[in-house]
Amino acid sequence: MQRVYVWTWLPGATTPVVAGAIEPRNGVSAFFYARSYLRRTDAISLWAPELPLREGWIEPLDGLVLAGALRDGAPDAWGRRVIEAKLGVDDSALEELDYLLLSGSNRFGALDFQAAGNTYVPRGDTASLDELTEAATRLQEHRALSAPLEAALLHGTTIGGARPKVLVEDGDDHWIAKLASTSDVVYSVVGAEAAAMRLARAAGLNVADTRLATSNGRDVLLVRRFDRDAGGRRRHTVSALTMVGLDEQVARYATYPDVLDVLRRLGADYAADAAELFRRIAFSIAISNSDDHARNHAAFWDGRTVRLTPAYDLAPGNRSGETATQAMAYDRDGRRTSNFAELLGAASLYGLTRRGAREIIDRIIAAIHDGWDEAADAARLSAADRTRLWGNQFLNPGALHDY
Repeated sequence: MQRVYVWTWLPGATTPVVAGAIEPRNGVSAFFYARSYLRRTDAISLWAPELPLREGWIEPLDGLVLAGALRDGAPDAWGRRVIEAKLGVDDSALEELDYLLLSGSNRFGALDFQAAGNTYVPRGDTASLDELTEAATRLQEHRALSAPLEAALLHGTTIGGARPKVLVEDGDDHWIAKLASTSDVVYSVVGAEAAAMRLARAAGLNVADTRLATSNGRDVLLVRRFDRDAGGRRRHTVSALTMVGLDEQVARYATYPDVLDVLRRLGADYAADAAELFRRIAFSIAISNSDDHARNHAAFWDGRTVRLTPAYDLAPGNRSGETATQAMAYDRDGRRTSNFAELLGAASLYGLTRRGAREIIDRIIAAIHDGWDEAADAARLSAADRTRLWGNQFLNPGALHDY
């Protein structure tokens, strides 16, 4: 029977301690806290709503096969593809716990997974950005990788999402490098996201730091990791999908009001986070980001309360026409139409008056109008990309109907 040990960095710590273990039981992957961890005066629950600090086996919430706070540290589509390519197998050959042990240690949040509970051995090698982007390109083109590049690419397997990305470290600075995909033929996806993140900051959103770099002749968007602090400290972070207690297979049922309910119950500053969530919905509507699903939102967890992390993955999506929908409903009636007027009707849910909500939306529209040329220049968007994106992804008329 496979057992996987869970190690964690406690708040302020620079080295991990073993927190407990995962083991298959009754058709799911159950977890128990180590006695040594429970005896610690500084121990925190890994996520109290599903993994409260107590003795004994804790099975996942109904509908889950692995606790969400643990699944948040597992690789998603891109990371799994790297692992499968390294082993020369397809996904049918691996179980969820295999992915936990085969992926790199520099994962989302403050957890790692090990085969042993008495000695911590980090997995993953580092390499230059150029080496990593070359390795990612080779993988996408089904070309062979050298052993060092394969090991370095494995370092970034724990960062979520389907698009290619690698991890880059520069002293205490930790970055996610988001790469162009070999399938990016309609417009520069990297450039469009770079412009969107710049405009989001101008519109008053709390967003992750970003900068555009070049590697092997291609643009790369560097996103500073907000789950890393100086000196090797890591921050406990949970996805919104974990917050609402849903599995990947039913993630489409997650809603923004579900997230609000958790923020109301556990939030350190509910009013501020509720208003910020409204800004992010409005901005996603403004840039045609219909990939605003529950994995693309997260919150810091300190053992007692949550606060929204900076926004990330604010990327325009492919779009044709004026009708679009958000990935998650923004009111309790299931409305998800990508339209400011309809979103305005949900303002009170987020603790906003209609006037206050309109001011947020107006600021977003103005920031995009006034900052578009500068953002497009900074993102190195071509003239063709600017024409394709403006008025289609950015401020599509459908968003403005009846507003």
